Parts: sequence; structure tokens; C-alpha cells
Amino acid sequence: MARAAAGMILIAVGSNLAGPGGSPQANCEAALAALEREGVRVVRRSRWYRSPPWPESEAKRQPWYVNGVIAVETALGPEALLAAMHRVEASMGRVRGPDTVNAARPLDLDLIDYDGLCRDAAPMLPHPRMAARAFVLKPLAEVAPGWVHPATGMPVATLLAELPGDAIAEPIVQGPVGT
Repeated sequence: MARAAAGMILIAVGSNLAGPGGSPQANCEAALAALEREGVRVVRRSRWYRSPPWPESEAKRQPWYVNGVIAVETALGPEALLAAMHRVEASMGRVRGPDTVNAARPLDLDLIDYDGLCRDAAPMLPHPRMAARAFVLKPLAEVAPGWVHPATGMPVATLLAELPGDAIAEPIVQGPVGT
């Protein structure tokens, strides 16, 4: 049985390489269907956004990303959900390892929040770097405008307001993602 919506489970979705789904945006769409097959039901989703690679030093060597956030329901606990997310990434061509940190990828799935759980063990919750990333916060604000960071107590609107002025995440209106 799917988890009730008393809390919220949030996943960030991103891609900047073509893969089995096709374009980065098509990979993100394909990932949503693949998650459903893993017992993860998408209940809300943001628009897709485009953003430069992070960290900034990678921006000149990689294509821009397509990013979004989904709210899901699942009977899976955090560890099992993370394992399912990693299976979906692998099925889309994602390779993990010490040489692939911040590398371009056909799919990136991050567990952002699991019903407000705070923990330092894998999976770390809430996601330790999400509060500083426009490409997570902007779509998150669409999916859950009243969301509050479980560890800091800061609302998503406050986190967005505290981002540096050069933090880029633009809604994709039409056409392919550029550089």
C-alpha cells in the first residue's frame, strides 16, 4: 500500500546527457515511468528547468542540465527507495564511482526529503546540499510551496530568497536545452 500524504517524499530529477530515453528531458520523463515500475507513484511534479552544471568549474565542459522535482508516494522505506532510484539511474546509463562525482550523466535522482526525516546515515536526509541549489529549490517550490526544511526549519521561500543572485534555474518553455 502506498504511503499516505501525511508527510512528503521529494525526489530531484536531472539529466544533461542523451541516454536510453533520448534527450535529457526525455530521460527525465522516462525516469518517472521507471520509478512507477519500482513502486514509486508520482503524485506531483514541477515543470522542467534548465541549469548550468555544478560546480561552476564544470560549466565549460558539460551541457546544461534539465532538472525538476517530484513528490511521490511509496511503501518503500528510505533505504529501499534509494536502492530503487539507483536501479533506475543504472538502467538509464548512470555510472557511479569516485571518478564520476559531478560528471555529466544521463540521469541523476536525489532523495531530497523523506517525510521530514533527519538522519546522518545513508541516505542522508534531508539531502545535505539541496538548500544551496536553485535547480532543486525552484522546482521544489512549485511542487510544495509550503515545504519547510526539516533540519533548519526554513521555508522553501526563504531558502530561495537567500540564494546568490547568480544562481540559475530557468523554466523550460519550449525547445531543446542549450548551453
